[in-house]
Amino acid sequence: MSVLLPNMADFDTIYELEEEEEESEPVVRSQELPRPRDAPDPVAVRGAGHITVFGLSNKFDTEFPSVLTGKVAPEEFKTSIGRVNACLRKNLPVNVKWLLCGCLCCCCTLGCSLWPVVCLNKRTRRSIQKLLEWENNRLYHKV
Repeated sequence: MSVLLPNMADFDTIYELEEEEEESEPVVRSQELPRPRDAPDPVAVRGAGHITVFGLSNKFDTEFPSVLTGKVAPEEFKTSIGRVNACLRKNLPVNVKWLLCGCLCCCCTLGCSLWPVVCLNKRTRRSIQKLLEWENNRLYHKV
């Protein structure tokens, strides 16, 4: 196959010349390739606690979602959520105490007393992310 550009007036037009000498295999277009299996929608587990510190709920509901039926055992799901809840139970009371202290001293420190709460919240989020990554690699990516 060769490309011919006859003159500058037809510069934007590309003409294909067929060569009779070569007979090649048909070209497979990207639209004809099989598509990978679509990934299922993620399952969202909402917080069930009454206290939320900077968007971090104090606990999650251990009720098994019906979407996971046949994919994950209910015991494994409850164990995973139990680990997340244990991490939150350990860290959030400290965050709440620092938040109350920071709010009391906020006017005197021009808001700098809230930085420990922000840092503790980031640390809690990071530890939960690591826990969930470990759970995903250990159990849920296989499913």
